[in-house]
Amino acid sequence: MANDSTTKVRHRYSPGRDHRTSFACVLFFSFLLPCGSFAQEMLPSSAPLFIPDGTPVKLQLAQTISSAHARKGDCLDFVVTEDVTVGGFTVIRAGTMARGSVLEVHGRRFLGLGGNVIIKLDSVELVTGERVRLHARRRFKGVSHTKLMAEGMLIAGLIYLPVAPVFLLSHGVDCTVLKSTEVAAYIDGDTRVQSADLVKANDGVSTLNEMMAFLPPRALNGQGREGDMINLIFIAKEDDFQRVFARAGWVQVDKNKPTLFWHLLWQRKHYVKLPMDNFFLFGRAQDYSYALPDPAAILTRRHHLRIWKTDYEMNGSPIWVGAATHDVAIKFELRKLWMIHRIDPNVDAEREFIARNLMQTHLVTQVEYLSSAVPVFQAQTASGEYYHSDSRMLVLNFSQRPAPMLAGILARDHALEGPLLSFIK
Repeated sequence: MANDSTTKVRHRYSPGRDHRTSFACVLFFSFLLPCGSFAQEMLPSSAPLFIPDGTPVKLQLAQTISSAHARKGDCLDFVVTEDVTVGGFTVIRAGTMARGSVLEVHGRRFLGLGGNVIIKLDSVELVTGERVRLHARRRFKGVSHTKLMAEGMLIAGLIYLPVAPVFLLSHGVDCTVLKSTEVAAYIDGDTRVQSADLVKANDGVSTLNEMMAFLPPRALNGQGREGDMINLIFIAKEDDFQRVFARAGWVQVDKNKPTLFWHLLWQRKHYVKLPMDNFFLFGRAQDYSYALPDPAAILTRRHHLRIWKTDYEMNGSPIWVGAATHDVAIKFELRKLWMIHRIDPNVDAEREFIARNLMQTHLVTQVEYLSSAVPVFQAQTASGEYYHSDSRMLVLNFSQRPAPMLAGILARDHALEGPLLSFIK
């Protein structure tokens, strides 16, 4: 009986042991399988990633420098304006500071020669914290007056020859490299990093959002002084862009200032293409200068804006940015012996006027307000005129398709005004 009872007990508990064994197997495999899949996910991440020699890096100069003050070896700072991605990973984040220096500098010289500056990029920090070398050199030249010098010598020689050599002492113009000047650099040499230390590239970031993050809030004059604020953004192909402004009655002003007095002499008060000063953004002058003169006072009152093309696109259409002000009078600048325009200090009113004016063409497909990354509430123009703003920028889309990405960066606390929306058909 004992043997039988023992046998019964064994038979009674053997299923339990089988159950525990089965449970242990299930538990083992349940842990094993996720670990296996996790290992499969991590394996590629832990593999080395090679950043090839010559990988491009887009940057902006973080300060203004001049050949009148810069010295060889001076340290320079640059800002990376676009994520650098390799193999689906971000290796350099936008906003990272890069190092550079002044390689060579010459001030303005005799014989009408202008100044020049050569800058170079040295290094930038990866997401991993390591620094990699960069190679890029760029030369900037000031305006030379050698031609004017030669003309002066010729005229002086015809009148009184001994005076002619005096013109050899004339100088050119110092070279000024403006803040926000765009520079392209390249990674110097193959670099190996562990991809486990990197982050996946973010493909969902709006290109307009990227542009806004590094858009200078104000344009600069040729000496680097901040002036008009950037208060308009346009999304349009160039042909559409020009067609909208032409249909709204805007004219492109003359660029050649030496002919200014001839035009004023012949056309007088009917000279609607009075030139504008060059202002600078991204280190270059405006691509377009538009004016809408007041028929009753063409020379003294005019709506005007300067427009720059950016390197960004949305839905295949380039993104443009503009600075708009309203000239309301002319005043004489004694210090410079030159005439300048006074502006309406309420630059937001000019922003709204331009939006309404362009929307009357019925070619504007979308309008949105955006908040500036660097607010400008009160400031001065480059000539010292005060102005004020709510620090918003107005986006006008001339392309066929509205941009759905705008909603993510829209200043939601500022709804579009009714009068603006009434023009959208």
